[in-house]
This record gives sequence, C-alpha cells and structure tokens, in this order.
Amino acid sequence: MKQLIPALFTVGAVMVLAGAAVYITGWQLAPYIYTVGATLVALAQINSPSKSQAPNVKRLRRQQIFAALLLVLTGAFMLFTHGNEWIVSLTVAAVIELYTSIRIPQEEAKE
Repeated sequence: MKQLIPALFTVGAVMVLAGAAVYITGWQLAPYIYTVGATLVALAQINSPSKSQAPNVKRLRRQQIFAALLLVLTGAFMLFTHGNEWIVSLTVAAVIELYTSIRIPQEEAKE
C-alpha cells in the first residue's frame, strides 16, 4: 500500500496535467482524462496516512482533501459546462493544494 499511493498520485497528476492542457484543443476525451486523473489524485490524498496528530496538521489535511475534491468538481465543470468556469475551480484547488503542500511539512517539522 505504501508504494501504491505515490503511484496513484503520480499517474493521476500526469493525467490531470494532460487533460487540462489538451482541453484547449477541443479534444472530446480531454475532460474524461482530466476527471479520471483528478479522481486518482483525490483517492491518493484521502488514503495517504497522516504522521501527525497535531490540530494544525489535521486542519491542513482537511483543506488538502477539500482541494482534491474540488479538482474532481473541476472535472464535472469541464464535462457539463462548456464555458471557462472550470478554470476558476482549478485555480482555487491548485492554490489550496500548493499552500497545504508547503505548510504540512513545516508543521510536521515543528514536532
């Protein structure tokens, strides 16, 4: 299981990047690739074990999981709305993911 979670995350991240980048060309399968990749990223983050029991780390983990679910919601926006609403959702999710990816290791190092 320790090796499966990083593999899921890596494959999902590549699929998310490819799906979002190719969406601009109008390829019909791009939203599906993105959504499957976002689901893999969300599964990897939800199932990754937390090393710390500190309240700050727990809060940051909840924010990280929220951002992962927002990535999946972005895939739904790509599939069902054909405008640019998905860009706002993707931006918010990316900012939260970036913030938590920086702050969680800092908080764990304090312990």
